[in-house]
Amino acid sequence: MTMSAIIGVTLMLAHYTGLATRRIRLPSLIGYMVLGVVFSSSALGVFDEESLEKLAFIPNLALGLVAFSIGLELNVGSLRTLGRGIIYIIFAESLMAFGVVTAAVYLLTSDMPMALVFGAMAPASAPAGTVAVIHECRARGPLTKALYAVVGFDDGLAIVIFGFAYAMARSLLVGEAGGGEASMLPELVGAAKEIGLSMLFGGVIGLLLSLLVARTKSGRDMLVLSIASTLIGIGISAQFHLSLVLTNMVVGFVLVNRQRESVVHEVMSQLANIMPLLFILFFSLAGAHIKLASLPSLGLLGMVYVLARSAGLVGGARVGAIMGRAGDNVRKYLGLGILSQAGVAIGLALVVSNEFTRIGSSHAVKVAGSVLTTVTATSIFFEFVGPILTKFALERAGEIPK
Repeated sequence: MTMSAIIGVTLMLAHYTGLATRRIRLPSLIGYMVLGVVFSSSALGVFDEESLEKLAFIPNLALGLVAFSIGLELNVGSLRTLGRGIIYIIFAESLMAFGVVTAAVYLLTSDMPMALVFGAMAPASAPAGTVAVIHECRARGPLTKALYAVVGFDDGLAIVIFGFAYAMARSLLVGEAGGGEASMLPELVGAAKEIGLSMLFGGVIGLLLSLLVARTKSGRDMLVLSIASTLIGIGISAQFHLSLVLTNMVVGFVLVNRQRESVVHEVMSQLANIMPLLFILFFSLAGAHIKLASLPSLGLLGMVYVLARSAGLVGGARVGAIMGRAGDNVRKYLGLGILSQAGVAIGLALVVSNEFTRIGSSHAVKVAGSVLTTVTATSIFFEFVGPILTKFALERAGEIPK
């Protein structure tokens, strides 16, 4: 069967699988992912490694547009209504997730480099799952607005935390291997460069898009320009190894804060027409990437990571909301909406695996293997459970219209 026919069959079956999961009050994306798992190389083998590599542009486009749509929700005026609480929440949930996971893994293994690396993985989130549930449920309210801000901005902070913790862990391992003291400065400079350039390029693209949209009256033309800008952001991010999410989120952020509300509303309306299609493809292919063989490697270390990360994110979000005097619903439920974790965490784990393996010591190789297998296995858990808890949080907060 040709690739186009496979995509067509996947779209059709995923659509009905999503409808079936909605009937049992689960988010549609769970159905899309289940179908992807069935079609994966772990089951029927419809999608092999070669076909997934050829289709990699689809998840990137979907994630870029998700980031762009997050930016469109971050109007400075509406963010002011959330107050300083959102800043407290972003810092508290990220730092507490790092701290709790690092402490828990160290208590279990007595291995500081391993503990630091697992702690560095914890703050990384997957905004696509959260945003997909919000779109599907048409949720609106303070909690929804806070979720958009947190899953958007904590990506930058997660990069900084990873750069810091990864540099410390690598320094310890290089010292053990007799290679002298490794400098932390290059890793920290690299993290700062990634964030700074992501925001710079995103700002420039956003300004250009804002100028072009201002001279456009057709909603269809606005959609074309928005997708083109997103693709430019994706390409630049890949070329210079920047954050795809942060770059495209800044594009949307600049647009929403420079254009009239009617223009932004038209762009969002046009995006709403194509996002369901992209969500089906994104989560079906995400399911096809899942390696069921990695689940047995979850083990005690994986369970500790899952529990510690969940406790750190939920507890940190609550502490930050209390410190920032956020609303009651934000305090109670925001932590449940930010647990999804997938591509970014696995990407960081691959970086750790490749770099630590090069060190060559048995300890470094052990840490590299443990991080990659455990984070891959736990991401499967978080990708399925995260959207379910997001929907539960939005329902409890009363922000899903009946």
